[in-house]
Amino acid sequence: MSAAGEGGLDAAGLYVGGEGGLARCPWCAATPAYQHYHDHEWGFPVTDDRRLFEKLCLEGFQAGLSWLTILNKREAFRAGFANFEAEQVADFTDADVTRLLGDAGIVRHRGKIESTINNARRVIELRREFGSLAAFAWQFEPAAHTRPAVITREVARTLVTSAESVALSKALKKRGWTFVGPTTMYAFLQAMGVVNDHLEGCSARGRALQARAGVEVPLVR
Repeated sequence: MSAAGEGGLDAAGLYVGGEGGLARCPWCAATPAYQHYHDHEWGFPVTDDRRLFEKLCLEGFQAGLSWLTILNKREAFRAGFANFEAEQVADFTDADVTRLLGDAGIVRHRGKIESTINNARRVIELRREFGSLAAFAWQFEPAAHTRPAVITREVARTLVTSAESVALSKALKKRGWTFVGPTTMYAFLQAMGVVNDHLEGCSARGRALQARAGVEVPLVR
């Protein structure tokens, strides 16, 4: 059984190695934690509001950094931001901002910290309007016929925004959200499984598709 970092790319550009010697999207080759995230989270549908809020916040913190950096700090982020329970984060004060700026376990960026608190307050407003964050976010699932028929490594390099991520960004900004640009929102749609951008032949692609088929999308109330 190979360890993370061992193995290599096959003819289709998939990374073959790591746990189980499976074929995976090449971006996850660096560490076992990255492979676990790829195998069990990225591209798999999420309908839980707490998890969705966490993903939105962490995608905002990731801007300008690698996702691996954020993943390695995720437990510290959860500890610092009340496990991303929006109602608790919405009550954070200037003292919490100061506390978080002193927390070496997270990304100490004042704008992103303040954005997370702001966006927690916006989550509460959005729930009043749509019933849940999940119901709002899943409205931006693209129609199947608008997606690439086959996602190769070359196609994946072009998947950085979409009409839906632009629309989601605009809808959130209109409601006062920050750090929710179209590229960040496309990464969010990938992370929450609204789009499945695992490469063709990736061992996780079929499982993510099957998981999506078994999920009942929450409706706007």
